[in-house]
Amino acid sequence: MKIATWNVNSLKVRLPHVTEWLATNRPDALCLQELKLEDKAFPEAELEAVGYRSVFNGQKTYNGVAILSPHAMTDIVRDIPGFDDVQRRIIAATIGDVRIVCGYFPNGQAVGSEKFAYKMRWLEALTVWLREEMKSHPRLVLTGDFNVAPQPRDAHPDWKDEIHVSEPEREAFRALEQLGLEDVFRRFDQDDASYSWWDYRMGAFRRNFGLRIDHVLATKALAERCSACIIDKAPRRLERPSDHAPVVAQFDL
Repeated sequence: MKIATWNVNSLKVRLPHVTEWLATNRPDALCLQELKLEDKAFPEAELEAVGYRSVFNGQKTYNGVAILSPHAMTDIVRDIPGFDDVQRRIIAATIGDVRIVCGYFPNGQAVGSEKFAYKMRWLEALTVWLREEMKSHPRLVLTGDFNVAPQPRDAHPDWKDEIHVSEPEREAFRALEQLGLEDVFRRFDQDDASYSWWDYRMGAFRRNFGLRIDHVLATKALAERCSACIIDKAPRRLERPSDHAPVVAQFDL
């Protein structure tokens, strides 16, 4: 089972990239973030034309998440249950016996800001909900744009901003791992300076000045069956790309 995550930074703009990538890579699930589309504008027909069904949770101009799959998806959940939030950041679905949770985690803006406090509340609520989800779904994947670089090696050495690399954010990431979720990218030998996001400015992609903030976390029952996890940089080289690259994990089920 191939599961991928990709912050597309506007599905309207990046739709040709997404349909081409789907046709070439044929994942069993592609989790998208930052759709920047209302549900009524979601391109279901275009995605069905390349063989993919969609479940989505959209919002005009900001946020928005979706899961695309050629397979049937059931038990759809939108947003974190019990967490009052106007921002559309979570969607979950079950494919076979695998529970997939797709999240667009808050950016946080700056450590100490109101947006950072919201980020920490959101992460806490997510962790509480996932603890319950994992009781009924031993095969669960949490994936998406986490907006957290969990270890020093996940950020360029010259990254000076506290956001994405602060200790509170990294502690929240560890709290997710302590639920029994594993960052499957780190099961394998990876190139030094492996990043999934690069700013559009100052030639960041060319210089590989980036962060690894897009992740695939899996329960033990799945992580032990993960045979590969890569960052696919090819879409970042396209004309008018997203600032993120897809992360792809293969599970031998």
